[in-house]
Amino acid sequence: MNSGISIYISAKLSTMAASLYIVVEGEDPGFDIFVNGQALARNEDALESLAGRLKVSPLLEFFSADENSMALLLEQGAGNPDWARHLPQPQWFNAAEGLVTVRALIHFLAEAPSDLGSETPLVLLELREYDRVLSKTALHGFRWHLAVSWR
Repeated sequence: MNSGISIYISAKLSTMAASLYIVVEGEDPGFDIFVNGQALARNEDALESLAGRLKVSPLLEFFSADENSMALLLEQGAGNPDWARHLPQPQWFNAAEGLVTVRALIHFLAEAPSDLGSETPLVLLELREYDRVLSKTALHGFRWHLAVSWR
């Protein structure tokens, strides 16, 4: 992912109501891919730091954007930054790679429930939703990426 986009997305997650959700490649994977993702978005900075300590990829490493997924962000005050004119085609990732990150975060937070304070139970719930969806995605041999819903 373009590092400029990553930095911009990370900054916007902390200032806007957002949700990190999973997109599975293709029209319909044949299973429910709903995940909440609001607590993950609120705690993205802390989770990125934690991923670094655990030596796994941060969740935003799996983010991919195109013009359609970023249109609302641009409408809500992002203006017309340079990256908006040069968005790449969506990137797709192996579900097993995402599971490494998600499961490492789950394991750590289950053992250290005070790490994110009162947010830990919500973050764990959402990480377990991610685990469920990514496990099915891997089982079916599909690829995925994260996207952001802005409110």
